[in-house]
Amino acid sequence: MGASLFQHERHWAALVILLFLFLLSGCGDRQEEAAVDFLKQHWVDPIPPQGLPPATFTDLDASLSSESCGKCHAAQYDKWKSSLHSHAVGPGLLWQFKLLDQAKANRCMRCHAPLAEQKALLAMEQGWQGVPSQPPPAYVNPGLGHEGVTCAACHVRGHTRFGPAPVAPTQGGTSHGGFVPSSAFEDSQFCAFCHQFPDDGPRVGGKLQEDTYRQWKASPFASGKTCQACHMPDRKHLWRGIHDPEMTRQAIEVDLQVAVADNGNYVARAHVRNVGAGHDFPTYMVPKVDLIFYLHESGSKARELGRQVIGWTVDTQITREIADTRIPAGKSSEFVQSFAPPPGKKWHVELVVRVRPAEHYERVFQNSLNYADQLPLAALPQLRQALQEVKASAYELMRVTATARKPSASGL
Repeated sequence: MGASLFQHERHWAALVILLFLFLLSGCGDRQEEAAVDFLKQHWVDPIPPQGLPPATFTDLDASLSSESCGKCHAAQYDKWKSSLHSHAVGPGLLWQFKLLDQAKANRCMRCHAPLAEQKALLAMEQGWQGVPSQPPPAYVNPGLGHEGVTCAACHVRGHTRFGPAPVAPTQGGTSHGGFVPSSAFEDSQFCAFCHQFPDDGPRVGGKLQEDTYRQWKASPFASGKTCQACHMPDRKHLWRGIHDPEMTRQAIEVDLQVAVADNGNYVARAHVRNVGAGHDFPTYMVPKVDLIFYLHESGSKARELGRQVIGWTVDTQITREIADTRIPAGKSSEFVQSFAPPPGKKWHVELVVRVRPAEHYERVFQNSLNYADQLPLAALPQLRQALQEVKASAYELMRVTATARKPSASGL
């Protein structure tokens, strides 16, 4: 990461790509092939520096800041600000930079801060070796490194703007020289750069740590519903997922039944079906969904009977799988809780579904604080803030109740 990072060295290559894409744009029967070709160039790893902006660009045209994009694209900017993409660089990542070497940090920034200019700014901030000796040029906002998955990460290469074809005729001027349309922006493969590790990527228990795109490919959704259809409805830059209660409620159906067993005890059966997520529920190791069974007796305080977890649980070192109870798209799982209610009282069972979107991080951060005396002092405030934020992200999704039904002739 040397002083040439902000220079013009790659600009001509972007123009060659632009010409190639223009030639492909007239071949309607090759739309899918064109998207694949586009993505091979668009998601080069690492993404090269933008180079110097064209001389005809105004300061606003040249800027890589999302706030600058918002001057004209206000609706997209407002949605992006509320998304996790805009918070991809936060305390949970930055405290780890105090411990990681630059190579490992770059692997994190591949998705959390993809632009070369972002990596350079964060390297300068951390005092790593080989950082640019000169301050960044005017088109690189000093805060760009903390913008996370910024607008330019998806839409700008070599100062050329790319995006999906407009749904209606565009009006107004041609800021930043207009843009190059590509069908790839509405293809699920666009999301795979960050949401699918390659075959040789890191694994736990033989499973890729990030496997969302392939989960989608294996699901019924792959025949007609893209990632963007759910996570960017009407092209809204939301990217809602399990952090959002409404999105999660659309993903699952929950049914609770209670019945008496042959031995006189009772069982509560929670049936959870993945009806709306086009991938495993949840897709990744970080979130967990708790199923908490309570017994409510007349005149008594509710008593917890037990709890079970939906999710992929691994140890904090990400070396060992503990359990995997994720539910594939279109499939269902049953979670059973046995109990013995007190005789002579009215009672019912309540199932509380509670979501912890960042459960794995919560364990990692809490365990790290147990060794606070061995960590750099500069990392501790960010680590404590990160732990507070992930705890605050938990929420109650729903409650379902059931009373006992009589046993059938065939039992349960």
